[in-house]
This record gives sequence, C-alpha cells and structure tokens, in this order.
Amino acid sequence: MFHHTHPYPPFIPKNATKLIVGTLPPPRFTTKEFREGDVNFCYGSRDGQLWPILNEIFQLDLKFETTEEAILQRKEFLKNRGIGICDIVQSARRDKVDASDLGMQDLELRDLIQILEVFPKIHTLLFTGGNSKNGPEYHFRKLLKEYDIKFKIISNVVPRMHQFTHPKTQQLIKTVSLIAPSGAANRAVGSLQEYKDLKVKHPEMNTVHFRELQYKKFF
Repeated sequence: MFHHTHPYPPFIPKNATKLIVGTLPPPRFTTKEFREGDVNFCYGSRDGQLWPILNEIFQLDLKFETTEEAILQRKEFLKNRGIGICDIVQSARRDKVDASDLGMQDLELRDLIQILEVFPKIHTLLFTGGNSKNGPEYHFRKLLKEYDIKFKIISNVVPRMHQFTHPKTQQLIKTVSLIAPSGAANRAVGSLQEYKDLKVKHPEMNTVHFRELQYKKFF
C-alpha cells in the first residue's frame, strides 16, 4: 500500500486573509517524479487548472516548468495578494497509486482550527472541491464536529458558502466550495444549469472559462 504524504508544508504569508484548502497533490509530487510542465509547488501539476486560471485572471505571465523561478513567481503572487495554501490532508494510504480523493484511506488531517488560531487575519477559506466523500469540505466538516463548531450555510447555490466562528480568535470565517480545478470535475461543470445558460449565450465558453468567472469573484 502506497503511503501518500503531502510533499509541501503549509505556505501561509503573515498577511494572509484567504486560505486555499485542498487535499493532496498527485503521488508523483511525493516521489519527486515530475513530468515536463510540472511545478514543484502546491497545485503544480501540469494537469491541474488552478494556476492556469489564476494566471489568466491576474495576467501573471507564469512559467509552467520545473524551475525555481516558477516556484518563486507563485510565492510572490500569494504574498502580494495575502493568500495562503494549506491542504487539509497530511497523509493517506492508497491501494492504487493515483490522485483520486476517493482512493484515500487511513487519512491524517492537518488541524486547520489550530492553524487558523496562529493566523487570525484569515477570514475566508477557499476549498478546491466540495462536500463529496474525501473532498476538502468533507474533511473540514469532520474537523468542525470534533471542536463542536457550528457550520452555518450562507448560500446553497454553487459555489456553496458557509461560515463559522473560530472558538479562540472569535474571527467570523467564510468558506467557499469552488469547483475543483481538475479535469475530473469537468463533467460536473457541464451539468450545471448556469454553465448551460452561459454556453447558449457564449458558444465559445468552456469549463475552464466557467471556472475563471467563478474564481475571479473570490480571489
């Protein structure tokens, strides 16, 4: 059984007010078997869409390559925008060595409640996925139950939003469950009525464009 450990510690600038929360990068990032176009940093998979989307929204002119320059570009952007990254899964075990959330077993989670206490300026969590089994919101809900923290719904329309109050800092924190920036989520995007309506008005619209519109509101 493959022990899939997170290859990166949380990256949280001191000025962070928003925190990106996912699960685990593909196993090859743990074993350092990079492919051409991968970046050795959070969400650096050449198959992922988070950095291409942010690159388009903010016109960052990012490099998509396994170089130190590509890493520094992303860190500089996050510092300038006050955005941190802290995936909720520290490690998991897998029978099949792939990147699916459903394949994760025996998970070890990062305690985001404690982390948020250390960074009290954070007021928004941006989940890169929803409440489906083993998704980031799914595990965060479990963590909230352990702390007996109430999770109040703000909006049940995609992207779904909730809020809670941190028990120590008393900071009111909003969560946004973004459509996952992965190819696997394209089918879910295609089934959304909002996407279908936009596609009728703008035939050139595709699932990445739709994510750009959604992400732009929250980043």
